[in-house]
Amino acid sequence: MYRLSTNDGTVHFTNAPTDPRYQRMGIGVTGTSAGWLRLPQKDTLQYAAEIQDAAARWGVPERLVQSVIRVESQFNPRAVSVKGARGLMQLMPETASQLGVNNSFDPRQNIDGGVRHLRGLIDRFGNDLPLALAAYNAGEKAVLNYRGIPPFPETRDYVSRVLYLYDGSNGSTTAPATAVYRTIGEDGTLIYTNIPPRGKR
Repeated sequence: MYRLSTNDGTVHFTNAPTDPRYQRMGIGVTGTSAGWLRLPQKDTLQYAAEIQDAAARWGVPERLVQSVIRVESQFNPRAVSVKGARGLMQLMPETASQLGVNNSFDPRQNIDGGVRHLRGLIDRFGNDLPLALAAYNAGEKAVLNYRGIPPFPETRDYVSRVLYLYDGSNGSTTAPATAVYRTIGEDGTLIYTNIPPRGKR
């Protein structure tokens, strides 16, 4: 799978690049494995009780918790990022310690701590969900320093992906569009883009 971001904010995906600006998304990476085209799977049921409990305890919608976990770890409780974030909700060791999470690989502790952290960020940013998600990804300082969603591609993609999984929106005009359309060229080439086909605008 190859990805191209143009100056106007348009994001294109294809398996047959026709422009040298396309960049390979990684060996064996597909839209599904990258999370862009993720469909609901039974793994959301595996931690349903933990998600329901934490969501009710901290007043965060269950679907939002599921969406964060989907983007953060693809529901892998043993996931570890290159920066050291761990578990389902990818808690950094320092954050986990502050939240009283002793074992970030324990699904119940990780989800409860992650949802509690998310609740705090939602409150911190006046219920502005895109900003809270940006802070969850890039840290509060980055959001405060930039007075909005930081201009980091990773963070903007993260916010868009979570919001798209949560309610099908991008939630803010400052975040890139998240709807992904699939078209098939006359030669059979698959093209994924955020530009809606004619008649769907």
